[in-house]
Amino acid sequence: MLLPTVGRLNSGLPVSAPITLSQLSEQLEHLEAEAARSIEAAATAAELEELRVGLLGKKGRLSGVLGAMGKLSAEERPLVGQRANVLKEQVQSLLTARLDAVQEAAMAAKIASETLDVTATSSYVRPGHRHPLISTTEEIVDIFAGLGYEVSEGPEIETDYYNFTALNIPPHHPARDMQDTFYLEDGRLLRTHTSPVQIRYLESNPPPVRIVAPGRVYRRDAVDATHSPVFHQVEVLAIDEGLDFSHLRGTVMAFLKAFFGDLPVRFRASYFPFTEPSAEVDVQWRGRWLEVMGCGMVDPAVLEGLGLDPERWSGFAAGLGVERFCMVRHGIDDIRRLYTSDLRFLEQF
Repeated sequence: MLLPTVGRLNSGLPVSAPITLSQLSEQLEHLEAEAARSIEAAATAAELEELRVGLLGKKGRLSGVLGAMGKLSAEERPLVGQRANVLKEQVQSLLTARLDAVQEAAMAAKIASETLDVTATSSYVRPGHRHPLISTTEEIVDIFAGLGYEVSEGPEIETDYYNFTALNIPPHHPARDMQDTFYLEDGRLLRTHTSPVQIRYLESNPPPVRIVAPGRVYRRDAVDATHSPVFHQVEVLAIDEGLDFSHLRGTVMAFLKAFFGDLPVRFRASYFPFTEPSAEVDVQWRGRWLEVMGCGMVDPAVLEGLGLDPERWSGFAAGLGVERFCMVRHGIDDIRRLYTSDLRFLEQF
């Protein structure tokens, strides 16, 4: 390793001794050769930095040679200075080139040490995708969002008031039998529909409103090919001045056309405690009529219960089961297939 010369030059003569041009030139030649050997032998960036300081630093070898130039004549000093500048550029160039080579070698060694063994047993995990129920829900919500509806969600554990009473279903009303659910010890229950979201939203947001409420719901239904105690709903609500059944029909028709395409649609008179008039909506699928939605104009009693004037405000609501839409879209014959997590089934989507 090169170290700065202290007190003596490479010639071995004391600094105070008379110095000739030929002696300084010889020292520069020796320094050039020694620098080239030392730089080539350096194996790390740290060694190269030490060499740079020892050769070109303020107290380095080259500075020691230049310090003796003052003993030369005015005509000889430029000759030594020019030669020293050339040597300095050569040393800097050698240091840069060697540093690049050292770094490349270090990177090559790192790559070699981290190379993967492609013959090893694969730990590949197949990428997943959205469950058909999730993708169906997202498509339904996207359609209504495109119609100007805002997404609103609420708790799955509800009170009797929001799930029944506020929706014009008082205690002992026969409609409760159709929506028998699961009750908790504190009197709360698992919601039977996402309609409570509409009540909660209207309590804190005055009309006009347009919301779509997706979510999981619960009923004490026996499990069979078309029923499950846990399923998913999407409901929509629009409250504004001057809304009538034609607005409801137009909205439902636009939604069904966007989801199913140009299929025949029919409305049948029906009954729901919280809408009047009410209707069931069917689509003709593969030669037969399938019920897909329930809808109706919001009952004035529901509006009055929320402190809204039914003479000024009117609105409509509609609800659908996501499972039914998913089954019709994909030709699924048993709702239980959607919950068994059978990869042979799910990989089709």
